[in-house]
Amino acid sequence: MTDFDISLYLVTDRSLSGGRDLEHIVGEAVRGGVTMVQLREKQCSSREFYRVAVRLKRFLTPWRVPLIINDRLDIALACDADGLHLGQSDLPCGIARKILGKNKIIGLSVENMTNVMEANREDIDYIGISPVFSTSTKSDTAPALGLEGVRDITSIARCPCVAIGGINIWNARAVIAAGAAGISVVSAIMSAPDPRLAASELIKTVNQSKKYGNNRMV
Repeated sequence: MTDFDISLYLVTDRSLSGGRDLEHIVGEAVRGGVTMVQLREKQCSSREFYRVAVRLKRFLTPWRVPLIINDRLDIALACDADGLHLGQSDLPCGIARKILGKNKIIGLSVENMTNVMEANREDIDYIGISPVFSTSTKSDTAPALGLEGVRDITSIARCPCVAIGGINIWNARAVIAAGAAGISVVSAIMSAPDPRLAASELIKTVNQSKKYGNNRMV
């Protein structure tokens, strides 16, 4: 898949679901406007990870919303996911590309300018700028980059960039204005009382920011 939209990128986290079914939240979020879904499972077994991935892939395909698997190349292959997202300590991008092939989406998280320059030499499809703001959804992140970091990174990145980390309805416009092609959210949707409404409001904000040409005006 070479055609994809990272405008509103949902990263799942069961611990933030308030006991609600993960697939229900994802389904509502997609109906609200989520354009890409990353399945991130750190606590469950490989078998359960696979089962959830298969179910999500089956649901997302008719919506033409790509399913991206976090870290786990084996799960991505097993469920025929649309792509894989890697961190700086994960499998090298070149190896992932060789195994997955040219038609899959590969994303890479970057935490500083050195990471970006290295990413520019990789065969990847998008960059995840992480973290933009401080966040409690991940404990192993680098210091927050802020809007200035988003501007700096997007100014040299050869791939479209999606920003993640502490992003919500209140700061999404500023992140897009700083140059990001999209926003990646976790708690802003996973913890929302109404995931469909939350997604709808977020994608509306992103699209309005792009429509009115706010890029790099902050």
